[in-house]
Amino acid sequence: MPVHNEDIAAIFDEMADLLEIEGDNPYRVRAYRNAARTVRHLGRELSDMVARGEDLTRLPGIGKELAAKIVEIVNTGHARALDKLHQRVPASLEALLKIPGLGPKRVRALYHDLHIKTLRQLEDAVRRGRLRQLPGFGPRTEQRILENISAHRTEEKRFLHSVARRYAEPLVAWLRQTRGVDQVVVAGSYRRGRETVGDLDILVTVRGESPVMQRFTEYDEVADVVSRGTTRSTVYLRCGLQVDLRVVEKASFGAALHYFTGSKAHNIRIRHLGQQKGLKINEYGVFRGEKRIAGETEESVYASVDLPWIPPELREARGEIEAAREGRLPVLIEREDLRGDLHCHTRATDGTASIEDMARAAQRAGLEYLAITDHSRHLTVAHGLDADALRRQMDDIDRLNDRLDGITLLKGIEVDILEDGSLDLPADVLCRLDLVVGAVHGAFRLSRRKQTERILRAMDSPCFSILAHPTGRLLGEREAYAVDIERIIEAAAERGCFLELNSQ
Repeated sequence: MPVHNEDIAAIFDEMADLLEIEGDNPYRVRAYRNAARTVRHLGRELSDMVARGEDLTRLPGIGKELAAKIVEIVNTGHARALDKLHQRVPASLEALLKIPGLGPKRVRALYHDLHIKTLRQLEDAVRRGRLRQLPGFGPRTEQRILENISAHRTEEKRFLHSVARRYAEPLVAWLRQTRGVDQVVVAGSYRRGRETVGDLDILVTVRGESPVMQRFTEYDEVADVVSRGTTRSTVYLRCGLQVDLRVVEKASFGAALHYFTGSKAHNIRIRHLGQQKGLKINEYGVFRGEKRIAGETEESVYASVDLPWIPPELREARGEIEAAREGRLPVLIEREDLRGDLHCHTRATDGTASIEDMARAAQRAGLEYLAITDHSRHLTVAHGLDADALRRQMDDIDRLNDRLDGITLLKGIEVDILEDGSLDLPADVLCRLDLVVGAVHGAFRLSRRKQTERILRAMDSPCFSILAHPTGRLLGEREAYAVDIERIIEAAAERGCFLELNSQ
């Protein structure tokens, strides 16, 4: 996808917002805003000007630094300077900027004076009347903010990937049963395995006349048909999830799948590689002049730019193209690679099943081992185990292992990492276990330095095996706590510890 002036202007606007939140030089902030205005009102596409090698500094308000950033955005689809700002400014603050009435100055005040980073924190602060401590936030402003938050949540609703999958899979199965339908694939961020999904983009190919659009709009879960055409229809499911269905030609299916899978930045890079070879790559295929030379499969699209097929989960313009070119793409883990589960809770704490029931369920799922890792005593809300209760559970696991065949139960615990970095249970008990999963369940607001030191101290324990949910993030509910994750990873490698990947 080509980079348009609006894309460049949006990046400059975002940089200006984030710089203003940081309290950067007002003149620098203004320079980015002026540049965005210049780009938006320019009568020509900057991508064409860059391709022709024109001097961008002749444009009003565009100096050498901004000109270089424009060239970078045109060529790569993103700006490294913006990536660095994203690392420094909490991502949740950008969500606050989307609330009408909250500009960068107000968001900066909320963040620095009241430590508000998320919509949920903002809503709670409004209801408690805390915003009135700040200049310019009166009762009427608070009421408008509450109304705007509600409207924003309705408009910007996103679904966890796991939730979207529950709606996508039966819909795909329904469409595959339609006469004349050959291929059905969900593209977009869903196919890339992103944590959350805003909508579903489904592509189908058909043989001859097929009633696929009628069948799509008559699906039981459809609450509203937004539009219905011969090649594209849009509906909303009862859950609020928007679904777009497109019928594409078989000869274009691979190109369309690549295009609609994204990411935008990845596609821009691929298109740019195509341009270097005199090719035009779009959702209809790969063209040399007017002749389509590839596009029936994704493999053919990548082959046209001398690359192997790149798995959708890697298509984020984060080095995957270079890795593909050099033959060092990673092999992704598949479901059949999983041999066991090392983090499970039973009804002894906040689970719902007995150890034996869980063991038999794991067997049915084809697992070879299962670690029982209930919570420790400090997490009282989950009825965590003290040392005596843990010892009794260890004996229970030994007895079950004696009579269960085909699966091995491992003895473990999810032990709280206390604020000072010590572990919640004594070492003489922990070191008798097969594995110890350490977890931060409180004191999330420690500074980055203190939180990092807290976790590093816990990892110094000779009993420590795995760091659970390393950033504390809960998608859609809680931002990650501040921590130097690179130091944590380096320390884990040195100590022989592991970091959990738990989809949050």
